[in-house]
Amino acid sequence: MVKAGEVTSRELTEACFERIEALDPHVNAFVHLDPEGALATADGIHAGDERPFAGVPIAVKDTVPVAGMPYRLGSVLFGDFVPAHDAFVVRRLREAGFVIVGKTSLPEFGILPVTEPRRFGPTRNPWDRERTPGGSSGGAAAAVAAGMVPLAHGSDGGGSIRIPAACCGLVGLKPSRGRVSRGPEQGDDFLVQDGVLTRTVAETAALLDVLSGYERGDADWAPPPSEPFAETAASEPGRLRIGVTTVPAIDAPVDPLCTRAVRDATRLLASLGHHVERVDPPWEGQELLTAFTLVFGTPVALGMWFGGQVTGREPSAELVEPLTWSIWEGIRRHDPLEYLLARTRLTAASREIVALWDDYDAVLTPALAQRPVRIGEIDSCSANPWEDFHRSGLFTPYTALFNVTGQPAVSLPLFHGDDGLPLAVQLAGRPAGEGQLLSLAAQLEAASPWAERRPAQTAITGSRSRS
Repeated sequence: MVKAGEVTSRELTEACFERIEALDPHVNAFVHLDPEGALATADGIHAGDERPFAGVPIAVKDTVPVAGMPYRLGSVLFGDFVPAHDAFVVRRLREAGFVIVGKTSLPEFGILPVTEPRRFGPTRNPWDRERTPGGSSGGAAAAVAAGMVPLAHGSDGGGSIRIPAACCGLVGLKPSRGRVSRGPEQGDDFLVQDGVLTRTVAETAALLDVLSGYERGDADWAPPPSEPFAETAASEPGRLRIGVTTVPAIDAPVDPLCTRAVRDATRLLASLGHHVERVDPPWEGQELLTAFTLVFGTPVALGMWFGGQVTGREPSAELVEPLTWSIWEGIRRHDPLEYLLARTRLTAASREIVALWDDYDAVLTPALAQRPVRIGEIDSCSANPWEDFHRSGLFTPYTALFNVTGQPAVSLPLFHGDDGLPLAVQLAGRPAGEGQLLSLAAQLEAASPWAERRPAQTAITGSRSRS
């Protein structure tokens, strides 16, 4: 519409800020807004602009630097540090023509699968404000689900895109390891990949084309696709072999609604002509939690060190939440050899797990083991934060596995639960196999559309119509 001159970028951006002003006091998705900068950018975009997303508003999760905007990672430790540079992923968004309206909330240092940082308060699920939108990209998901922005940047180190997508009824893809550059700060990242929260598979595929690709100096990168992801997503996937399991990667009870979603998705896949069968997952019984916790916690400690460097303050128990401080102290008790051994153990386990895809094109699991938990149910500031960290794993035992293996995985909001909340499943594809995974996801979306299922504004604001 912007390209054709049917609407201006300023009109779109103003509409976003109007909706943010009306709804964010009830949702608390944003930690920073930049109306002056966004409108100035929008005013420079005109009809005929050939960039793929010229004039489209977007929000950026506060895990990456955006020049001129505060960078705080949900923590008091960072004060109001303002970087002077963009992360590569942000630069690519700008080059695609996006208008950045602000930054979204996350749990402190992105640790938990709920978004309730002590510094900024809880972000609420637009479908039910008493429940979490998930985490750590909870602010991004809430902003998109509420219609404050059409799509948003996120990142995923243990499910942090897929979990909030499942909670909020959105599409959430974790790309393959190395698909999107983590620069300029990092040359690679064993667990974390950047991505987006969107309403449709086509949007996710188009954004992956924008974000993916080698950047100068990257230590690792995924092989480029043979054609744009958007083209593959728009094509038929053919008849695929799909494995199905509800067995989580850790011992966790699974809500019957979550297993029902897998059964219903299995029937839908079979009706589309795919060969679908139960599998015995190679992760069952593997004790990987200790190794994962060490590998996951080390970047948290690195982030705390960085916060101290840019503010000139030593990390302390007063400046971070109890869970974050517990991770910091725990990591400092380990030597580098223990970290390398833990990462080697995860890599060895990954080789056995990924072998399952020798026989299957994709594997279907629940997206979550429980319905979106209530605000305060997982508390990083409790008397025993490690109990809450364990509790968070019981909520989300299906997602971190694919950060460990590096495979692409996507959460799809195929269904709606009896409780009025979105009900999602997860599909994991072969390494570097985002194209085929997106093609399958688009086929499922066409068969069972979800994009028009949206929370009512009365649910977001708590107000009732006079009628």
